[in-house]
Amino acid sequence: MNYRHIYHAGNFCDVFKHCILICLLESFAAKDKPFFYLDTHAGTGLYDLQSEESAKNPEWQQGIAKILTQNPPFPKPVADYTNCISQSNLMTGQNLHYYPGSPYLAKLLMREDDQIILNELHPEDAKLLKCNLASDSRVSVHQQDAYQALKALLPPPIKRGLILIDPPFEKMDEFESIVEILPLALKKFATGCYAVWYPIKNQDAVKQFHRQLKQLSMTNVLVAELNVLPEDSRFQLNGTGMLIINPPWQTKEKLEELLSWLWKVLSINQQGHYRIFEL
Repeated sequence: MNYRHIYHAGNFCDVFKHCILICLLESFAAKDKPFFYLDTHAGTGLYDLQSEESAKNPEWQQGIAKILTQNPPFPKPVADYTNCISQSNLMTGQNLHYYPGSPYLAKLLMREDDQIILNELHPEDAKLLKCNLASDSRVSVHQQDAYQALKALLPPPIKRGLILIDPPFEKMDEFESIVEILPLALKKFATGCYAVWYPIKNQDAVKQFHRQLKQLSMTNVLVAELNVLPEDSRFQLNGTGMLIINPPWQTKEKLEELLSWLWKVLSINQQGHYRIFEL
């Protein structure tokens, strides 16, 4: 699966992932002490939905476009998400020309004394990422393999932190790489909150991933999944998931409200389902 961000920006997976990210960022910001955010697969930070790449298969029409047709009230993460979309398009005169990726959402939501660490291996994307965000004094940008970055950048100087691991899943063994790196990361930064995104297109692979994680004997692990089509659908991508290690207080309750609303809006003809459970 080729998941270079520009080709899929704003799709239903992005909506799911970014609303959960906002929920987590806001939980960290609820306390006065500063925190850091590490994005291992940062992409470019901001995406032009009118670009040639995005136009090849405008997946955003089944994602963010659906969200923007809804009327309030929204769950708080969705309300803040749509506000970030508006801020990202203020200078365009359009509601949806640019789509903010996870680094740009962090830029909009984090405070002056917080720290943003971004990593992107792809040379062209890393260059654009620097252009889009490096002028912000809170931001540092790195260009290296994501899993090597976890080893190099942890533990952080700030002792409260959120790490987003958002792989492209271009490699067949991506799940295995995640299972291998998580114990090493937790050994270096045991109190960090780790949010790991994954696609759902092969239920057997996802179940095996969960089994391997259980064998690591990790504690305080929450799983959220959203399927917009039935699990046995022949579509390439039926759903999306997020594994959250050390979730902030009341995350599960917040996600119950959020995913219930997202499923109603994003599911195709009310197919599929959502679920939240402790691993």
